Amino acid sequence: MSQDRPGGIGSYNSMKVPPDGPKWTFLTNHSHVLVLLAKDPDMTLRDIAEHIGITERAVHKIVGELEDDGYLVRERIGRRNRYELRLDRSLRHPVESHKTVGDIVRVILDGLQP
Repeated sequence: MSQDRPGGIGSYNSMKVPPDGPKWTFLTNHSHVLVLLAKDPDMTLRDIAEHIGITERAVHKIVGELEDDGYLVRERIGRRNRYELRLDRSLRHPVESHKTVGDIVRVILDGLQP
């Protein structure tokens, strides 16, 4: 996989979890998946898993949950998938339900090098 992909924002390597990375993070794996797909809607589940530091099977489950609950739509293009995020969907927990998926994605991706 190349460091930069056409149409992407910045280096993918800068988003990978280092082997000696943190034991916990402020955002969930679900939000990590959403951010990566916002950055590159054509990203494979294998690449997502590698960047987050979880198994491909776990990513598959997360994508299924996000799709089932209407947070993303999967479009089959040949042998690949393309994902469209529903950025207007509210976050699920009452503490953050006044914010949308788009709000979180914009905060995380804002400032990444083009």
